[in-house]
Amino acid sequence: MSIEQTDTIDIITISPEGELVLTISDHLSWEEDEHLSLLEDKINTYLEFLEGEQLLEEYPAAKEHPLVINVALQFEPPEQAIHFLTQAMKVITDAGIGFHWRVVSDQ
Repeated sequence: MSIEQTDTIDIITISPEGELVLTISDHLSWEEDEHLSLLEDKINTYLEFLEGEQLLEEYPAAKEHPLVINVALQFEPPEQAIHFLTQAMKVITDAGIGFHWRVVSDQ
């Protein structure tokens, strides 16, 4: 799975802290024209999944865990993307869902 498949959940794990973490795998270069749009679509898919009944249908134990969306970026985000991610974090955390991103690189 990847950011280009905007209608799917990439990875679901339970963190050592007991959080249910849904990770977006973002391997795209920021030179891609639709990158930010794809990321927004993917985050919206995750929010719909978390806020709808599908999560509890597929993972009944999820109601016992705090929810977190994690964005794993391969490349350092530019200023525009950082602004978007910061705004997304505010909206998502205000809804009671954790949100963070980090750059994960082989370099």
